[in-house]
Amino acid sequence: MPLDPQMKTILDKAAAVGGPAFHTLGIEKVREAIRAGASSGARETVARVEDRRIPGPAGEIPVRIYRPGGNGGFPAVVFFHGGGWVAGDLDTHDVICRILTNAARCVVVSVDYRLAPEHRFPAGPDDCYAATVWVADNAVALGTDPSRLAVAGTSAGGTLAAAVALMARDRRGPRIGFQVLWYPATDAELETASHREYSSGSYYLLSRADMEWFWNCYLSSERDRANPYCCPGAAKDLNGLPSALIVTAEYDPLRDEAEEYAARLKRAGVAARCTRYEGVTHAFTGMAPVVDKGRQSILEAAAAMREAFGI
Repeated sequence: MPLDPQMKTILDKAAAVGGPAFHTLGIEKVREAIRAGASSGARETVARVEDRRIPGPAGEIPVRIYRPGGNGGFPAVVFFHGGGWVAGDLDTHDVICRILTNAARCVVVSVDYRLAPEHRFPAGPDDCYAATVWVADNAVALGTDPSRLAVAGTSAGGTLAAAVALMARDRRGPRIGFQVLWYPATDAELETASHREYSSGSYYLLSRADMEWFWNCYLSSERDRANPYCCPGAAKDLNGLPSALIVTAEYDPLRDEAEEYAARLKRAGVAARCTRYEGVTHAFTGMAPVVDKGRQSILEAAAAMREAFGI
């Protein structure tokens, strides 16, 4: 399908500036680029936003808590930002969290987990799992319903959300009722058709070469490629995982591996749905103020959460 007109406008403007590909920039420049690329459009108002620091496995973890208006007993969503495990923070994905809070009528807890390469795997999943346990354990204080807990994330954050769901199952941890994975990386091998199709270049924002660089920054050793908490696609058993919505983008090297993960969840008996958004690229959800399909994908996730939690 042709590029979505709103998406094409963004890509053409970026191409005119001549921004280099992520894998050529270095860590600090990538972080600057992702901060600069965070949508500057209008941000929804939510009833309350609070920044806190919570206990983590290696020190305090910054979180941002978004609350809708009304009484307590809301579902809780633990959200993990994208950025290739090396970039992103509470501000870069603020737009998504605000829309999700209002649309899903939930408390969203966004997690500023440790980043690679300073903190390679398993630092990120360990922080994200600890934050999820904290949210579950502090449901009363947060005004949330401990029986209605979800995890969600975009890109690398989607990978982390899938990992947390696996960790919670394996460790008999918090009962997670739903997971939303926006265009997650699930496999470090990079051998799918979509990876071959988007093997190089920066026009579509993310390439196979970029993903190879991100994985190299994140992995502690080659053995991590077979660890399901690093690469969820490496999990041999997907039984007993939470219901899921997996969102993919047509012009995205991660498209095929995410769709295969959704198919495997279904084969394992998990109630999983996969939606491919045509005409858009990786990271389109974060462009919600300027790309209609980005907002649509958040509203789809919110509706799926409301259905899963009986709202």
